[in-house]
Amino acid sequence: MAVETFRKGSLDPPNSVGLRAAFLVLWAIDAIAATLFFLVPYATELNPVTVLFYQLFGLPGVLLAALCYAAAVVLIGHVLSDPMDVRFIGIVVVLYTLFAVNNILLLLFREPVVEMLFL
Repeated sequence: MAVETFRKGSLDPPNSVGLRAAFLVLWAIDAIAATLFFLVPYATELNPVTVLFYQLFGLPGVLLAALCYAAAVVLIGHVLSDPMDVRFIGIVVVLYTLFAVNNILLLLFREPVVEMLFL
């Protein structure tokens, strides 16, 4: 049913406003950290799309890549019907929480979370 509404031009309204707000906050933190990865010598961005956009456009390319990721998540969440949209955004929030925590700890302590936990 959600795909049919997408084809008609109207998107399924989201029922997960709190989760979407959490995603946007975590997305912004992750986008800032990803930008800082290109400014500090000891951290490296691993996402090949972000690296490609950086090589093509410089630092605005990092923001452009982040905006593309956010747009994809929002669009997919709108296309999915309830409760799948809530589950999808919930999974994305968990993933972005892990990404943001890892990136912040890497910037602060110069070591990835995995190395800090297991060594």
